[in-house]
Amino acid sequence: MKTLVKLGLTRRSALVVLVATALGVMVLTGCKQKKQTEDIIVHKTEVPKPQAPIRMQEYNQVKDVPWLGREYQVNIRRMADDSLQMVKDETGQKFVDNRIVLRVLRQDGSEFYSQTFTKASFNDYLDDDYRATGILEGLVYDHAEGNDLIFAGSVSHPQTDEYIPLVIKLSNFGDLSISRDTQMDTNGNEEERNNP
Repeated sequence: MKTLVKLGLTRRSALVVLVATALGVMVLTGCKQKKQTEDIIVHKTEVPKPQAPIRMQEYNQVKDVPWLGREYQVNIRRMADDSLQMVKDETGQKFVDNRIVLRVLRQDGSEFYSQTFTKASFNDYLDDDYRATGILEGLVYDHAEGNDLIFAGSVSHPQTDEYIPLVIKLSNFGDLSISRDTQMDTNGNEEERNNP
């Protein structure tokens, strides 16, 4: 500033020249083009951490069924079973598999048939993917047909709409047969499968 005053400028004029010069330098520096890099900046997204193992709600279906001129009661109970091997989805979330008990009682209360099912009961009807990552989702009474009581079952990928539908037939002699359902009923039974 002393130099500017020696050049014949007043202190005030010298101060204005200094401020104008400083602003000019700042503007030139601010307009300078940034160096372009080839770096790609990706923001890390948080993957949700798995919760405690998820269990399906227990249910019990009881139906009175007329069959071959007599009354029977069908009782189906599903429960999560910690003794079964858990499955994991692609995020690492664990799911507890289910055990299902089917009982068919005569009108006098005596037991005509009883069986406990796990996913392993249906291994012959599953592919490797469902054996490893599926759970036994449900079993429901469907209808009586001739000498058979017909049930619908499913092994599913937990918390998805992906499942293998099964048909279970119980004969009046107590013989059980299982097959894949190739002609699914997309109306009533699908709704009942999802809302036991």
